[in-house]
Amino acid sequence: MKTERQKMAAGEWYTCLDDELESLRCVAREAVHEHNVLPPAERRKMGPKLQRLLRTSNAIIEAPFHCAYGYNIELGDQVYLNAGCTILDCATVTIGDQTQLGPQVQIYCAEHHQDPVKRCVEGLEVAHPIRVGSRVWIGGGAIILAGVRIGDGAVIGAGSVVTSDVKAAEVVVGNPARPIRRRG
Repeated sequence: MKTERQKMAAGEWYTCLDDELESLRCVAREAVHEHNVLPPAERRKMGPKLQRLLRTSNAIIEAPFHCAYGYNIELGDQVYLNAGCTILDCATVTIGDQTQLGPQVQIYCAEHHQDPVKRCVEGLEVAHPIRVGSRVWIGGGAIILAGVRIGDGAVIGAGSVVTSDVKAAEVVVGNPARPIRRRG
């Protein structure tokens, strides 16, 4: 029988109301808290606990920042996350080299069950990975939903809600985000 963590990792329905998952979220909350309260001169690119949790040293994450687990986040070289970014990494979130996220960008891997009892009482959700390519710009306040893939060099307009894949070098805007042109 699979644990809830194993179900989550496999992309199956799992309950987020699980002791093991809660303990992993607590580790992330501690790392995020340290990062968010450290003076900038001490925090530098990111707080030490967050740096260990994310297993990276060459990204810059402005405070405040929030993530659900942290260990599912893979940041490429020279990634920049502006203030207020939230990554709910119930599945893998990969962000490619030199990608920049504006302030208040939100990345959500989880989809909650539509049945209210299964959602509210049982805590059922399913998680889908998100992949953001290299040299992508995601404008402030954009929301990236579960399962989305964003190609290299794409631009996501500020405030856009990305519900489906974005091609390389494509510029998308709106809710839901739609292509307006290709760069170049």
